[in-house]
Amino acid sequence: MNRDGALALGRAALVAAYPFLAHAASARSDGTLAALATFDIALILLLPALAHGRVRALASLACVSLALAWLARTHYALVPLLLVPVLFVALVAWGFARTLRAGRVPLVTKIATALETGGTAQLEPDVARYTHSLTRLWAIVLFALAAINFVLALLAVPRGLLATFGIATPWPVGETLWSWCANAATYGLIGGLMVAEFAWRSRRFPGRYHGPVDFAKRMAALGPGFWNGLFRDGKSR
Repeated sequence: MNRDGALALGRAALVAAYPFLAHAASARSDGTLAALATFDIALILLLPALAHGRVRALASLACVSLALAWLARTHYALVPLLLVPVLFVALVAWGFARTLRAGRVPLVTKIATALETGGTAQLEPDVARYTHSLTRLWAIVLFALAAINFVLALLAVPRGLLATFGIATPWPVGETLWSWCANAATYGLIGGLMVAEFAWRSRRFPGRYHGPVDFAKRMAALGPGFWNGLFRDGKSR
């Protein structure tokens, strides 16, 4: 396995670990686990630079570690966990939405073009329209999930955003319910939408993939370089 593949695998493992750490921290109101979950996010973001031995990344990780060690002992230890699901989902939603602007290639269209033509030709008109609509759907769904998570983070008790900063919560929501929604249900809904969309696409455009395993292999075959640059350039050429 080359370095890019190892980095992709490492980031995938860190991403998979985060919901479990975050839910355990929330369920136990444990500042140390909350700090570990936030540290996990920092590693996800800094891992490529760390792998290249960049001094700035090492210094950033050291600063994050010191800040989290302090935060873990305070009343505000869970605040980052309340905000991470909101910011992460909203950021991905923005990644979809920004490619819908004039002069840009919709994100799903870019993926479909790479899968079906190797990025060397345009999609069939009906497929292009479908991928444009699907990009819009993902943007709407993800922004909606981010908004729901933000409202739940505000209302969670006893350590939601409002309660943490001493503001009375008008409609209290249990912290466990918030955690399940933010760290499990959100990603379950995303996964469910992916499965349902694949089933619908297979019926609407039959014969393109030999089942979900074949589709997953073709997605993986695009390589880390494609996926790392997916959100960077949505401009049409």
